[in-house]
Amino acid sequence: MIRTLLTFTALAFAVGATAHAQATAPAAAYPNKPIRLIVPFPPGGGTDILSRLVATKLTESAKWTVVADNKAGAGGTIGIGEAVKAAPTGYDIVMGQKDNLVIGPWLYKNLSWDPTKDLTPVAHVAWTPVVIATSVNSKYKTLADVVAAAKAAPGTITYGSPGNGTSIHLAGHLFEQAAGAKLSHIPYKGSNPALMDALAGNVDLLVSSLPSAMGQIKAGKLRPLAVTSAKRSSSLPDVPTVAESGFKDFDVSTWYGVFAPAGTPAPVVATLNAEINKLLATADMKAAIQTQGAEPEAMSAAQLGALLKKEYGQWKGIVEASGAKIE
Repeated sequence: MIRTLLTFTALAFAVGATAHAQATAPAAAYPNKPIRLIVPFPPGGGTDILSRLVATKLTESAKWTVVADNKAGAGGTIGIGEAVKAAPTGYDIVMGQKDNLVIGPWLYKNLSWDPTKDLTPVAHVAWTPVVIATSVNSKYKTLADVVAAAKAAPGTITYGSPGNGTSIHLAGHLFEQAAGAKLSHIPYKGSNPALMDALAGNVDLLVSSLPSAMGQIKAGKLRPLAVTSAKRSSSLPDVPTVAESGFKDFDVSTWYGVFAPAGTPAPVVATLNAEINKLLATADMKAAIQTQGAEPEAMSAAQLGALLKKEYGQWKGIVEASGAKIE
């Protein structure tokens, strides 16, 4: 009887040790093959720019192979859906942000996933204000000029955004409310088409993420009128905030973070979080992100998860009040 008990105990110990080894092995070996970073938006936009920065710099600093892969469509929700369905191994991760994680689920009623349940937060990367800009040839020199013209002729001033129901569109909608002025929203399929029409003067204003517009601002072809964050952007220190332009307490910004499928092992998440946060602390990466008009900010995976849950609940009412619909 004693011998049987000892044999059983030894067997149980061996099974437990094997299970522990299997659970910890992926973290010890991770990564041992290329990592795919899904980019849920087209090339050239803010999400694409930051995703490629992360992929390139991680490849350089951590000596990993990280490949950015654009899977655009449906306001960024197609790329998120692909990440949700991927194996939870850490080899398929996705760059999520406010549009596809916080706003998209309230616009696309047929989504089969819930961002707070079907994704694992990994690492926050950056936040950025929205910029309200116009062609350098435009007659509008300040935000006050735009508001005065919109009040004089409601609905005649147009603004382009990357799409209906995006955080950029809703930032424009919230500005209309704050200003008490009626503008006409022109939705595009992505940032670049909106940018091109703004440069050509086909729309009066461009409402855009700062990374998407920064190249043309630096080139002197776009005139930034205001940023929507509570404080000025370090990339455009001379450009006032909307609040400074006369609309008290106005504060709308977006954020970018890396997520993995639900069930991704905690050690793998910890490895990814540590390497991304280490990268964000380097002067080179900080400068690269700020050059694009964004602000680097490291977080723990738990902090990113708390941010997602908080904003997911907050923006439901904003989306409903805006009347935004998918065309």
